[in-house]
This record gives sequence, structure tokens and C-alpha cells, in this order.
Amino acid sequence: MVLSLVSLCAREVVSDHSSSPGWLRWVPGELYTPLLEAAFSSRRPLAVGELVQRWPERTLRVGGRRKQGQTAPNRLCIQALLLAVVRGLSDRRCALQVLELCGLQGDEGGMGDPMGGWSLTVALCTMVVQARAGAQRAQRREGERERKRFSALERERDVKRERGQWKRGKEPHLDEAGTDNKGLESERVGSCGIVGEEELVKGVRRRMEIERKRESAVTGSGGSRKEAEEKDAQSEVLVHVRADLFVNARSWERVRVALSTLGPLKLQCRYLRVEEISVSSIRTLLDLLPHQGLQGIDVRYSSLGVAGLGELLPLLSTFPALSSLRLHYCNLDFRRDQSGQEEALRDLSLGLAKLKELRRLSLTALRLPGQLRVLLSSLPQPLEILELPYLSLSPADLAYLSCSHHVSTLQQLELSENRLDEITLPSIRRLLSQASSSLQHLSLSGCGLTDGLLGLLLPSLGACLALKSLALALNPLSMAGLMDLLRMAVRMPSLRHLLYPNPLEDYQPGLPDLPSSAQLLDWPLDEVTEINMTSSQLNRVLIDSGRSDLFLTCDLLNYDKDLMD
Repeated sequence: MVLSLVSLCAREVVSDHSSSPGWLRWVPGELYTPLLEAAFSSRRPLAVGELVQRWPERTLRVGGRRKQGQTAPNRLCIQALLLAVVRGLSDRRCALQVLELCGLQGDEGGMGDPMGGWSLTVALCTMVVQARAGAQRAQRREGERERKRFSALERERDVKRERGQWKRGKEPHLDEAGTDNKGLESERVGSCGIVGEEELVKGVRRRMEIERKRESAVTGSGGSRKEAEEKDAQSEVLVHVRADLFVNARSWERVRVALSTLGPLKLQCRYLRVEEISVSSIRTLLDLLPHQGLQGIDVRYSSLGVAGLGELLPLLSTFPALSSLRLHYCNLDFRRDQSGQEEALRDLSLGLAKLKELRRLSLTALRLPGQLRVLLSSLPQPLEILELPYLSLSPADLAYLSCSHHVSTLQQLELSENRLDEITLPSIRRLLSQASSSLQHLSLSGCGLTDGLLGLLLPSLGACLALKSLALALNPLSMAGLMDLLRMAVRMPSLRHLLYPNPLEDYQPGLPDLPSSAQLLDWPLDEVTEINMTSSQLNRVLIDSGRSDLFLTCDLLNYDKDLMD
């Protein structure tokens, strides 16, 4: 990556923190962004804090999609950013109103000590609560100053009143006409006292009167007190914080408190990931989240059951921008739940039909054999991303999918760990033919593809002109079958990433003739020399074909198709 002159200069500027007082007051607003980027890349948390506390623009975006080779921001820099946001609330130089942190999280323990999704969520919740506590302390200090000011005015008024009474005691009580002026004088003093009272109601009392009038106006116009409170809460918000939240049993209470907190910082969520929490806890989170911002929800390792999912779907329909729904290992097993199965399926179908903007659906290990038509046919819009790994798909499921209204718009398809054979292969070929112009990412790992089945599938794979990544790990292919796969891959101009299986010759003796994906995963490989020989043969094919842009890997754990986007 070639750095621009501005970036190089920015790195030099932020490298010396002792010089920051000299340049911070003079730097123009348009240079704050490259300076902040340089502070993050150089891991300068003090520079990050000083820049964010004085941020001159209404919006600050940190995070987002990273380029290949680019690491996530350092943990200390993120903590400095969050602390600076709180300090900036009382800094007149800070113009920040929207803080975008979506995609900021990295992998825990990764390169550069990034902050993971769970840690970032906890830090954000702590920041929101601290900002509220700071605002309350400031209000108490302001109220104390108002009370002192009011007490001083009261004392001044009492002194003036005493002086007036002392002067009146020396004057005669009757005028020339013989009238008693004492009563008139007392009336004038009383009226002056009333005027003084009205002038003094400028602090706390004045605000109380304004609140009373506003409440009466709302009640008189037919509005509810709750609506007035919501408007007041919005008026208190100084900075809206948008981020991706990761919630589990340990962080749920903190997230609930932060979302319930009314203060200068308002936490909003783009993608919500929840793990190992109950349906009632998920309901509580959905009720607290602002409905306009949520774009996706990812539920993992939670025992939703059929009834629980049917209970959540109507809530999800209240989020108009929801485009992604991912359910992983949520204990939906229709094969064991025989009683009320048809009614439960109908409820799920009706719930999915209300998700008007859904474009991504992921169902992992839910065991829905023969039920794919019931679920997918109810979706009002065609899907762009469909992930169905470990779903025990039946031939009827694959036959429906190959001719459904989703197939022509699919950009990403995940069918790993669904067994393919001679019966289901025609459906897969028809599916690839229908999706050949749109499909960009395809995963058929662990599908039991032998040399013969792959040979029948290769022409359909080669016709997918838009395909960028192809994953075929944990399939029982020989070296000959693997070479056939590679020769087809180098003829696909758009393909950039191929995850290939280790050939059967690379495993130690004793492997069954048709091993399962679990056996291929657990069985030890032969000596490293055999693996190197396989890699060298594949690289020779790449060199002969001139395809240096095609990346080959057999590393299933570190495979990431998103790097090629």
C-alpha cells in the first residue's frame, strides 16, 4: 500500500506527542481525518484522544471494512477515543454529533492487540453510563450555583426591606391632610416585594414554571406524557453512537442498562449478535433498541425452539431496515418436534413474510429436512445471500431451491455439510445454471463430492462467470480429481480464491474408501513432504496458466472469502 504525502506527513506529526500543544490549535479541520488515521495506524492513543476531543465535524467514522493486510485499531487507541468522546461533551471546540463505530471490532488476541466485539460492547456501555453520570454531576453543580444565586438575591431583598422599614420608622405617620400614610407605604412595599419576587424567579423556579407550562400544553393538545418524555430524552442527546453489539449472558445486563440510559450519549445498533441468552432477554433487547437503525441480527447457541423463534419474528418485523437474519445452532429440530409441527411451520412462514427488506438468511444446523419450501416461499423479496450449512437438506429441498424465485439473484450460497449424490446433483446443476450470472461466492465443503460427482459438476461450475471464491474443502477427492478442479478454476477469469481439499493421497494409511467430512477433518495427514509436493504441483499449474491472481489454500480455519471483496 503506497501512502500519500499527506499520510506520511500526518504520521510524522503525531509521532511526537510533546509537540501537540504547538500544532493542535492551528491545524485546519480538513486535516483532522488524516491525522486521526495516522494516530490509529501508528498506535498513538494520546494523539487519538486529543484529536477526538476537539473533533471539528459533526460526524466521525472509525472502523468499517478493512483492506487486505490492514489490522484492526489498537485496544488502547479505542479506549482513548471513547474517553475523548465523553470529555468532548463539555468541550466547546468539539462539534461531534454522530459517532460511527460499525465494523470497528477485531479478533480477540489478534495482531496489534485489537478489541473484540464483546470487549467493545462493554466499553461502549460503560462510556454511555459514565457520560450520564457526568451530566448528572454537572446538573447538580449548576443547581447548586442556582440555589446560591437565588439565596444571595433573597438576602439582598431582605436587607432592602429592612432598610425601608427603618426609614419609615423616622417619618411622620400623618400627612398634611391628616391621612395615615403607613398603610399606603406598606401597600407600596408589599407591591415592591411582589415585583421583586417575580424578578427573582429566573433560576430553578423559572425552569419549574416552564416545565409545568409545557406539560399542561402537551396534555391540552391531546398528547401523552410518554411522548413528551421521549421528546425530552431526545433533546438531551448530544452524540448518537452507532456500533455493532455483541451480547451474551455476561454482558446482557450492562447492555440493557446502557440502552435504557437517558443522557448525552445515545447508543444505537447496526448489527446485533447474541449468544446463549434466553428468548425473554432477546425480547428485552429488541424492545430497547431504536427501530430505525437495526440492519441485522445474529442469534447463536440459544435454545430458541420453534415457539421461541415464532415469538421473535413479529418483533423483528418492526425494524424496517432489517436485511439480515442469522440463526446458528438454535435448537430448531422439526424431526423431533412432532406435535403441532404444521402450526409452528405456518407461524414461522407468516413471521418471515413480514420481513419486507430481508436479503440475507442464514440457518445453520437447524435440521429442517423437507421444509425449505415452506420457509423460503413466504419471503416477499428474493434473497441475495443464503446460508444453509448442516441443514440436512432433502432432494425435495434442493429441487425447490433450484427453481425458486431466489436463485437468479443469489450472490452467495453456502451448502456445506449437506450430502450430495447422484439424485441431488441434477438440482445443483440446475441451480448453478440459473445463478450463473449473479453467484459470486459458493461453498460446497463437506458435501461428499467424489471424483465422479465433481466431474459431472465441473461444467456447471465453470459456467458461473461471476464466481469470485469457491470452497470445496473436506471432500474425498484424489490427486487426479484435484488437478481436474484446478484446470477448470484457472479458466474462470473472475475466480480469485479457491479453498481445495487435501487429496486422499496426503492422508496417513487406514482412511476408509469414502470417508466422511468428520473423518477427513480428524484423520492425520502424512508427512509434510507429501503436502509440499501437492502444493508444488498445484502452483506449477498456476504458473503455466499465467494465473498469479488466483489464491489457492487448503487452510479451512483461516479461509476468509471476504478478503477478496
